[in-house]
Amino acid sequence: MTSATPAAGNSPLSPAGITYASAGVDVEAGDRAVELMKGAVKATHNSSVIGGVGGFAGLYDVSRLLTFKRPLLATSTDGVGTKVAIAQAMDIHDTIGFDLVGMVVDDIVVVGAEPLFMTDYIACGKVVPERIADIVRGIAAACSVAGTALVGGETAEHPGLLGEHEYDVAGAATGVVEAADLLGPDRVRAGDVVIGMASSGLHSNGYSLVRRVINHAGWALDRQVSELGRTLGEELLEPTRVYAADCLDLARTFPVNSAHGVHGFSHVTGGGLAANLARVLPQGLVATVDRATWELPAIFKLVSELGNVPLADLERTLNLGVGMVAIVSAEAADAAVARLNDRGVPSWIMGTVTADSDSILKSGPDYVQGAKGVDGGAVRLVNAYA
Repeated sequence: MTSATPAAGNSPLSPAGITYASAGVDVEAGDRAVELMKGAVKATHNSSVIGGVGGFAGLYDVSRLLTFKRPLLATSTDGVGTKVAIAQAMDIHDTIGFDLVGMVVDDIVVVGAEPLFMTDYIACGKVVPERIADIVRGIAAACSVAGTALVGGETAEHPGLLGEHEYDVAGAATGVVEAADLLGPDRVRAGDVVIGMASSGLHSNGYSLVRRVINHAGWALDRQVSELGRTLGEELLEPTRVYAADCLDLARTFPVNSAHGVHGFSHVTGGGLAANLARVLPQGLVATVDRATWELPAIFKLVSELGNVPLADLERTLNLGVGMVAIVSAEAADAAVARLNDRGVPSWIMGTVTADSDSILKSGPDYVQGAKGVDGGAVRLVNAYA
């Protein structure tokens, strides 16, 4: 078999040959991005983080788990969804990290686990060091709010797959909880009280619906909206509220094994309030949630009116002003609400848990039983929003 001889000037060793840079990947830009973000990442590190930025793996000393009787590790992974399209359109990238961290660590605290450390992944069409650093600085700032160490990450340049100004972000976190302190459906009892914690806005769910609505209405992101008190784009880019530290404080102040304890949390993300709350209730119990206990924030009213979106669709897509829910014993309810409000998280009693015995009301969009593969309890929404 005879091998072909490269034509003159086409040799892979020729100066005119194809390089990684000419293929669209700039390794040096990636290195510059790391230098720009390094300080923000280090600021999230505590004495348990081993090594610095740039290692192949993030190391975390879990020696304190030796003091646990039965440590359970909790893990979660998520992204931000199409909200990144708003960040890209507005060329503002230092807030999207709060959305990523909130989506990940606030799933972990639902079971009562403390999120210990997190890693992130950014895929982009072209590495612009300042843009990547802005994204990571936002992630680091949110990790600091949550009390979580950012121990590693990856930035991947995908020319030809993503546009020059396009990117997507994802992350994963690991936490721990003592088995005896684990929260979940088996803790919830009839007579418990449901507490709502206000969202900061849309958070990171339902943006495909929201973007479709504003595009249909022909509204630009720089449009000043009097009801919002700012531009539409500023409202849509409002960072997700990170509840992790507040939920952990509540669980430690009102221990699950006490007579006045926290029994569960529900993170209100995709699927809306009813579907996510139903996931953390046991079979045979129903949480009756009174819509009249809170007023829909302006952005949700705006989406509803601009798109003529049916209420049922709004409720199963958006958080409608409630980003996290706590289920507590009746004896702890008032004190728990006061504790959250003192910490700067607007909260209120929104419902109660009872035996699910009223078969007449077990139908229609106001009644949700089981969700996302969990054949659990039910949620009944009553009355109109305030």
